[in-house]
Amino acid sequence: MDARVDDTAIALAVDLDGTLISGDLLWECVFRLVRANPLFALMLPVWLLGGKARFKHEVFSRVSVDPASLGYRPEVLRFLEAEKERGRVLILATASAQDHAGRIAAHLGLFDRVIGSTPDTNLKSAAKRARLVADYGDAGFDYVGNSRDDVAVFEAARRSYVVAPDREARAWSDAHGGAILVDHGQTSLTDVVRMLRVHQWAKNVLIAVPAVLAHTVFEPVTLVHLIGAFFAFSFLASAVYVFNDLFDLSMDRRHPTKCKRPLAAGRIDPATGIKIAFGLMAFSVLITMTLPPLFGIVLALYFVATTAYSLKVKRWLLLDVLTLAGLYTVRIIAGMAAVGAEPSYWLLAFSIFFFLSLALVKRYVELDLAKISERQRLSGRGYRPEDKEVIAQAGMASGFSAIVVLALYLDSPAVYQLYDHPWMIWPICPLVLYLIMRIWILAKRREFNDDPVVFIATDWRSQLMIVFGAALMFAAGAVDFHALGL
Repeated sequence: MDARVDDTAIALAVDLDGTLISGDLLWECVFRLVRANPLFALMLPVWLLGGKARFKHEVFSRVSVDPASLGYRPEVLRFLEAEKERGRVLILATASAQDHAGRIAAHLGLFDRVIGSTPDTNLKSAAKRARLVADYGDAGFDYVGNSRDDVAVFEAARRSYVVAPDREARAWSDAHGGAILVDHGQTSLTDVVRMLRVHQWAKNVLIAVPAVLAHTVFEPVTLVHLIGAFFAFSFLASAVYVFNDLFDLSMDRRHPTKCKRPLAAGRIDPATGIKIAFGLMAFSVLITMTLPPLFGIVLALYFVATTAYSLKVKRWLLLDVLTLAGLYTVRIIAGMAAVGAEPSYWLLAFSIFFFLSLALVKRYVELDLAKISERQRLSGRGYRPEDKEVIAQAGMASGFSAIVVLALYLDSPAVYQLYDHPWMIWPICPLVLYLIMRIWILAKRREFNDDPVVFIATDWRSQLMIVFGAALMFAAGAVDFHALGL
């Protein structure tokens, strides 16, 4: 007899987190709560001490979630729609708050019943199993789940369907013949690298700039400190990227390109992302302990500033780009702290203007590519399409200001002390001008849509200008023109 003949008489219970949606509603609400008011981060441990049920109630009661913004798995939705058409009773059974689950069910229009957590009960694992068995009997329901918390429910269900399983759920499915509806495989190293945005580590080469300009970069102690500082900064920056993606999950899912990020696409679950982020932060702290104390202070300030940027500042008009320019400059200050170099106010002034120009070009491109009306704000930003020309003018003016600062520096006493032939490094001015003008022209042509700093670090023409500039600086200090008969 076909086992599916009586399926319509068997209720089908479906898990929410990681199953119906690719993310985790609790974690999404936690990050939305902290983004709305960072002081709530101090309350999270207090609520957790009261138990998981109270923790969920406190978080869910303070956050409103738009059901349309969640990352639903299309394969699961198609499966449920087909089962609904066959006449089956569908139950949304989740450890998330029942009222939130009710709004999700109403939005989808698929479920006949919703059961979820309450202030007194955390409907997870054994508790969910007991509730379903009490209502439908042992083996009186089918179940769709994804994680080790669902294994207890799998064992009480008549038939189990597994979605994007973790290790324990996959092992149970292999041993008991559970049907796998969606299988993206285990989290790959490629997904982790993309989540951490390792390509953005190129920005942290700025740490070496003070040592390069002071001609101490190849000293053994300096080199070791620079390598340590680079990785300490890179690990911390990647951790911040993870938290930033968690804060922006709903916006990223609606973005044409950011929706492909591993967290937004559901390739990596939030809990795994958080574990990796805290691991990277721990490694960053360990490395920092081997470096001068001043570097640790600068790194801590960077963390505070970049966290504030992720939470609030990036949504504020103009302050966001000024903060971005400051964060790039902090990398240079960190390089000074790591090697004990004297502060160069010429370098810091050049850095602020140069990176402000690049931050503005990034905003210009985002506005230019956004498909929004003239009076509508860019999602998650403080800009509107009519701001484009002002941004372009300010960006190019800032770039030219950086050239002026550079030209004044090249005629300063510091340069005459460092270089035997300072006139040889004057061509650096048009080289930097070329970098700035080219990136703005490409932006105007809509031929540029990358992070500008990463673009400069990976574009062969920009690399050629950088190599040529480095060669000029070397020659200005190392070539003996008298020996060459010049």
